[in-house]
Amino acid sequence: MASGKPTVLVTGSAGHLGRALMLALPSLGYDPVGIDINASETTTLVGSITDMAFLSRVFAAHRFEHVIHAATLHKPHVESHSKNDFVQTNVAGTVHLLEQAAGEPATGGPVVKGFVYLSTTSAFGSALRPARGAPAAWIDESVVATRPKNIYGATKTAAEDICCLDAGRVFREAVEGCGEVFEKKGWRFLDRVDRVYDSRRAVKELGWRPEYTFEKAIEKIARGEEWRSELTFRVGKLGYHAVTTGVYTRREEPVLRTDG
Repeated sequence: MASGKPTVLVTGSAGHLGRALMLALPSLGYDPVGIDINASETTTLVGSITDMAFLSRVFAAHRFEHVIHAATLHKPHVESHSKNDFVQTNVAGTVHLLEQAAGEPATGGPVVKGFVYLSTTSAFGSALRPARGAPAAWIDESVVATRPKNIYGATKTAAEDICCLDAGRVFREAVEGCGEVFEKKGWRFLDRVDRVYDSRRAVKELGWRPEYTFEKAIEKIARGEEWRSELTFRVGKLGYHAVTTGVYTRREEPVLRTDG
């Protein structure tokens, strides 16, 4: 019987973090469903994320709004499990979950609003260990991951990259009508979104009010209107070289417009 609370799938529910999530989520207004290969008081269904048939049954039986993916083979498993075990669990298992979470709502598939992938500091590889005599490593979002130290870090990093691949879904859900416009135009979505520029400071401190946004452009294209500003045509494509040498250097004379 439906509880009316948002349902959350927690993988690895018998582990330390998964167990903590299963115990804490109800007090935060969520209805968690835990899966793990080990039975426990915080495990709702016993099964593996590498078992596609099992995951299909789980997603068919529940309408998850969120997925928190905590299941993984950890660093202590390096001595007891093969490299293939790590690939199957940490990489293939993550792919199976993403594919289930990305099911089409129109066909009765899940309507997952959020997918949280829990990674590890081991993903930063050798950046975690500075040279002898150097200051301690300060780890934040600016640190670039380097060569992984073991199969654990390598597979977690690979799974991170896979989680970032479906950029088209981000656009389709964030911008209303985006999918329909792209399909009508025969356009292809980017393979991934690797950065987003935040203009809130310019809005707050400079009073800037963006007019030609991605959302507005989609709205205008859908209505068959010109989506670029008049100034864009007046400036034209100037290129970066005196002669055309490639797509980004193609020159175009500015369009001169007169009133009347």
